[in-house]
Amino acid sequence: MVQEWGPATAPESEVAAVIDLLNAAGDVDVPDDPRWQVDGYREYLCCTMPGERRACWIAPDPLDDRLLGQANVLLMDDIGVIDLIVHPDARGQGIGSALLLAVARRAHDEGIPSLGVEAIGDTPSIAFYERHGFRWAYAEIRNVLDLASVDWLKLGGMAQGIGAGYRVEYYPGGPPEHLFAAYAAAKESVRDDGDGDLDLRPSSYDPERLRASLATLNGRGLKPYIVLAVHESSGDVAGLTEVVVPRQRPGRADQYDTIVVPEHRGNGIGRAIKARMLFELRAAEPKLAEVQTWHALEKDPMLKVNADLGFQPDREWREYEADVPDLLRKLGPSLA
Repeated sequence: MVQEWGPATAPESEVAAVIDLLNAAGDVDVPDDPRWQVDGYREYLCCTMPGERRACWIAPDPLDDRLLGQANVLLMDDIGVIDLIVHPDARGQGIGSALLLAVARRAHDEGIPSLGVEAIGDTPSIAFYERHGFRWAYAEIRNVLDLASVDWLKLGGMAQGIGAGYRVEYYPGGPPEHLFAAYAAAKESVRDDGDGDLDLRPSSYDPERLRASLATLNGRGLKPYIVLAVHESSGDVAGLTEVVVPRQRPGRADQYDTIVVPEHRGNGIGRAIKARMLFELRAAEPKLAEVQTWHALEKDPMLKVNADLGFQPDREWREYEADVPDLLRKLGPSLA
């Protein structure tokens, strides 16, 4: 039923079948989300950060020329991040459990102690992971901004509303090398601000990891856009915001980190840099229609900023975690 799959060498027809599966599931689970495109999807799966690796599996339909399921896991230092999809027509037949077993076995073989996953609220994935013993670790609300609804005149005022002593700089593709150390330092300044999330997408707290992260994003077909607030007297990066536009779904951009260094808060930096980013995206990405971002259910400093910019709450996303030995006891007792 389940077989390991290598996207790097797979024929185009198999890559297209994975895209068809993703879109069939998306049409049912998240019908308002943009559809996946074949262009760049192979690279999306194959390119990883140094020291990380991805393993993939598919579940072909024995009666038809399509896929009933697909799973992949990104294996990092101490956690594997799961992405698992089952065709809506094939749910409840054990395909998801078989794919999850393949993932858990690989994690076990490579000494990875736990698995994490993002599950979208109001979809069958919530019940699936909870049934298999995953623990709910963290929750966020996804917010979506429709660029057609933006009041650009109001946004212009926000972009200019930064305090004296700061300048705003824009860098498509990533910050220049001479700012890498200051950029990483800004991220390091809020490293301990986390509130329970599983770090399923670790941030870049040092210049070398930042360099590798930018190379990986570009290799995966994810074009990064960066807006910085620079403290003029010190040259420090006082704030930053990152947006990534995926080649595989160019109609909707993903907001990554937005950070204001603690000692520079209260100067309108967060609102100004996010507003400037929207102007730059409108000019640089003509196919872009929406931007999505996530925030914690409470106490997120960007919550009011996002609301002022016009982001609308969409749905809950949950992060779950499970210990690999526990999963194997549930799914494959002989390996426990």
